[in-house]
Amino acid sequence: MPGVEHVISKSVLLAIVLAPLLGAILAGLFGRRIGRVGAHSVTILGVAISCALSCWVLWQLVGQGAPPFNENVYTWFQVGGIQAHVGFMIDKLTAMMMVVVTFVSLLVHVYTIGYMEEDPGYQRFFSYISLFTFSMLMLVMSNNFLQLFFGWEAVGLVSYLLIGFWFKRPTAIFANLKAFLVNRVGDFGFLLGIAAVLYWFGTLDYATVFANAPSRIGADVVVNIFNGHEWSVATLICICLFIGAMGKSAQVPLHVWLPDSMEGPTPISALIHAATMVTAGIFMVARMSPLFEMSQTALNFVLFIGATTAFWTGLIGIVQNDIKRVVAYSTLSQLGYMTVALGVSAYSAAVFHLMTHAFFKALLFLAAGSVIIGMHHEQDMRRMGGLRKYMPITYITSLIGTLALVGTPFFSGFYSKDTIIEAAAHNAHEAHNWVATYGYYAVLLGAFVTAFYSFRLLYMTFHGKEHFHDPAPDHYIAPEADSSEHEQALAEEHGHEDDHAHIPHESPWVVTLPLILLAIPSIVIGFFTVGPMLFGSDVLGHAKQLPFFLGAIDVPAANDVIGKLAEEFHGPVAFALHGFKAPAFWLAFAGFALATVMYWWKPELPAKASKLFAWPIRVLENKYGMDDLWIGGFAGGGLALGKVSRGVDTYVIDGAAVNGSARIVDLVAGVVRRVQSGYLYHYAFAMIIGLIALLAVIIRYWR
Repeated sequence: MPGVEHVISKSVLLAIVLAPLLGAILAGLFGRRIGRVGAHSVTILGVAISCALSCWVLWQLVGQGAPPFNENVYTWFQVGGIQAHVGFMIDKLTAMMMVVVTFVSLLVHVYTIGYMEEDPGYQRFFSYISLFTFSMLMLVMSNNFLQLFFGWEAVGLVSYLLIGFWFKRPTAIFANLKAFLVNRVGDFGFLLGIAAVLYWFGTLDYATVFANAPSRIGADVVVNIFNGHEWSVATLICICLFIGAMGKSAQVPLHVWLPDSMEGPTPISALIHAATMVTAGIFMVARMSPLFEMSQTALNFVLFIGATTAFWTGLIGIVQNDIKRVVAYSTLSQLGYMTVALGVSAYSAAVFHLMTHAFFKALLFLAAGSVIIGMHHEQDMRRMGGLRKYMPITYITSLIGTLALVGTPFFSGFYSKDTIIEAAAHNAHEAHNWVATYGYYAVLLGAFVTAFYSFRLLYMTFHGKEHFHDPAPDHYIAPEADSSEHEQALAEEHGHEDDHAHIPHESPWVVTLPLILLAIPSIVIGFFTVGPMLFGSDVLGHAKQLPFFLGAIDVPAANDVIGKLAEEFHGPVAFALHGFKAPAFWLAFAGFALATVMYWWKPELPAKASKLFAWPIRVLENKYGMDDLWIGGFAGGGLALGKVSRGVDTYVIDGAAVNGSARIVDLVAGVVRRVQSGYLYHYAFAMIIGLIALLAVIIRYWR
C-alpha cells in the first residue's frame, strides 16, 4: 500500500531459524515414534516454511524497499562492558544467502526420501540435515562475531556427523575425523582473529566494528610480532579470519578434507558442497569487506591462495575415476574462483558465483547420486558408460549442470565465472605485480581444466560402450562409499558381480524432480540476475540502479573493479555474445574438444596417454603428496612427538628423575644403615678413625 513502510518482522526471522531446528528435534528425538514418513514430513515442512519466509524477506528488501534489519533478539551474557547477543543482520547479502541455503536444502530433503529409502538410519539422517540447515542460517543471519562462530562450529559439528553417517565403516570414521581436525586448524586462526577484534574494538557487533575500523585499526596502527617485526593490525586480523575461511571453504593447504567427505551419503555431499559449509568462508570474507579493504597485503594473500586452489586442485579432478570425487574436485576449483574474486575486491562477483554455483553444483551432485542409484551403488566411472538411454532425465540434467559449470555463454555459470575472470584480468592490468598476474592466468587456464574433466565425466558415464557388464579389472576396488548398510549387506551376501547383473534404471520421481527444479535456475538464474546483482542495472542492462549489495559490501572507489566492469556492461545478451570471443571460452572449448576426442571418438587414447604422462599422472593421483604431508607429516609427526613425550615421561621423568632418585636414596640408606650396627666398639673405632682424619687435615693445612 502507498505510504506504508515495509519492515522485516523479528517473528518471521525467528521462524526462519527455528523451523528447521524444530524439525531436527522431532525427527531426532521422536523418530521411532513418528516413523519414516513422520520424520521426513516434519523436517521437509520446517525447511519449506523457512524457504518460503526467506523468499518473502528477500522480496521485502528488493521489491518493497524495506530497510535492512539489525537488532539483537536475546542477550546471552554480559561480563563487564562486554556483551554477547543473539541477533540478526538482514540485508540483501544475507537474504540472498538465506534463499539459496533453504531452497537447495529443501530439494535435498525431498531427494533424500528416494536416496535413503532403505537405510536404517533414515530418521537420523533427516534430523542431521535439518540441523545442518539451522546451523547455516544462524551463521549467515548473525549480526555479531560470537554468533557467527557458533554457526561456524555448528556446521562443522553436523558435517562431522554426516560425513561419518555410516559409522560402522572405518573409511567413514577416518574421513569425518580428518574433516574435523583439519577444520580445527583453520578455526584456531579464526578464533585468534575474533579475539583480536574483541581486543582492539571492545565489541563483537558487526556494525560497531565496521563503523570504527578506520579509527581503531588504520594503516598507522601496528603491532610487534615475530621477533620485533611490525605488522598492520588490519592485516593480522584479516589473515587470521581468512585462515578460518581456508578451513571451511577448503582452500590450499586446508583442502584435504573435502574430497574425503564423499564418504557420506550423496545428499549431504550436495548440501556441504553447494549451499552450506564450504560457502561459509566465502560469505564471511564478503561480510568482512570493510576490514579486508584496509589491508592490501591480506587481499594479496587471499588472491594467491584462491588462485592456487582454482587451478592446481582442478588438475587432480582429471585423474579421478570416482564420479563423486570428480565433482568434489570441481567444487574445490570453483571455491578457488570465488576466493580469487574476494582477493581482487570483487566481493559481489564472489557471492554471485556462490549463488549460481549452489544450483548447478547441487544439480551435479544429485545427478551423480541418481547415477549411483541407477547403477546399484556403483561409483567408478570405468564401470559405467552408455547410461544415456537408460537414464534420460539424469543425463539431460547432468548435461545442463556441466554446461553451467564450464561457463557456457547464456548458462548461469558463465555470467558469474566470466565476471571473475574479467575482474582478475582487470586487477592484473592495474596492479602490475606477480600475484595479480598469477591469479589471472590461474583462473583463465582453469577454464580449460574444468571443461576437460567435466566432459570426461559426462562421456565416461553416459556415452560410449556399456561397461557395467564387464568383469572388474584386477586393480578394481568396489567403491561402497555411497551404499547404505542394507545395500552393503546385500553386496556381501551375493557378491559384487551379482550386484551388477541388473540393468541400470532411471531414478524415482523424488530423485528426478529435484534435478529438474535445480536445472531450471542452472540455466536462467544468471541471465536474469547478473544485471541487478552485479552491475546495478535492470534485467536487460538498461536503467542504472543503486548497487544491489550497497551497505552490505563496501569497496572504496579505487578498488571497485566491478564498478569499472559495469561501465562496459550492456545487458546479459551482449555480455554472453561477447563471451564467445573471450579467451576463457576458447580455452573451455579446447578442453571440451580434447575430452570429446579422448573419451568419445578415440576411447583408446586415455590408455596411451596414461603411459606417456605416467609421472605427472602419478603426482596428481598422489594429490601432490598433500595427504602424506597431513597424515604422515603433521598427524604422524604429532603422533611421533606424543610417543617421544611418553618415552621421556616414562624413562626420564618417572624412570630417572622420580623413581631413579628414590632408588638412589634407597641405595644410600642401605649403605648407611650398615654403619649403624648398635655395637659400642664399632662407634669407638669410627671415632678414632675420624679423629685421625681430622688431625691429618689440620697438620696438612696448618699455617
